[in-house]
Amino acid sequence: MLTIKHFTKSYKGGKKAVNDLNLVVEKGDIYGFIGHNGAGKTTTIRAVVGVLDFEEGDIEIGGHSIKKDPLACKAITAYIPDNPDLYDHLTGIQYLNFIGDLFSVSKADRESLIKKYGDEFEITSHFGDLISSYSHGMKQKLAIISALIHKPKLLVLDEPFVGLDPKAAHTLKKIMTEICSQGSAIFFSTHVLDVAEKLCNKIAIIKAGELITHGKTEEVKGDSSLEDVFLELIKHD
Repeated sequence: MLTIKHFTKSYKGGKKAVNDLNLVVEKGDIYGFIGHNGAGKTTTIRAVVGVLDFEEGDIEIGGHSIKKDPLACKAITAYIPDNPDLYDHLTGIQYLNFIGDLFSVSKADRESLIKKYGDEFEITSHFGDLISSYSHGMKQKLAIISALIHKPKLLVLDEPFVGLDPKAAHTLKKIMTEICSQGSAIFFSTHVLDVAEKLCNKIAIIKAGELITHGKTEEVKGDSSLEDVFLELIKHD
């Protein structure tokens, strides 16, 4: 579903934020992307979703190149940044309908999924309120719902649990597992390593723009916890 081939991104001065990254995320994967601040996680994610341009390597989503056919990639992808920038002058339902229109979601599918996820996140009663009145957690929930209503084949998330209360975080984990069981794939960054260990079937660890290790979660962590493995790799690599 997602193939990252020799992705390299350099900034001014020639400093490489990410160097020769290669990863494959398959249908059904919940793929955790882990690293310290400044390791290159957000740079990679923004390149995957077509927000950040790059010169070296390629990124393919569903067989389409994000460089050569960005619209085909974006049509089957949903992206939730760590700090969603929503339209505060709209109500929640206006925003969701706007996203539904962008992705040509039918009226029936739209209404069904908005109700389903709105009820699960316990935010349905606030859909008529202006987004400007929402708390950070409510905005995060709305962003998540907007990402789900067109049934993306690839869901890309940057620190998705930040700002969510424990119940909402549990709901999100359940939904992530549910959509991947139906053939979608998820690629997400997180600092919450115990969540990644329990939720992800595959893990990649990046340090200073370099991929240190990747593979099935059980193989990456071995007999240790993911936290112990991460700290050891970061310390000694």
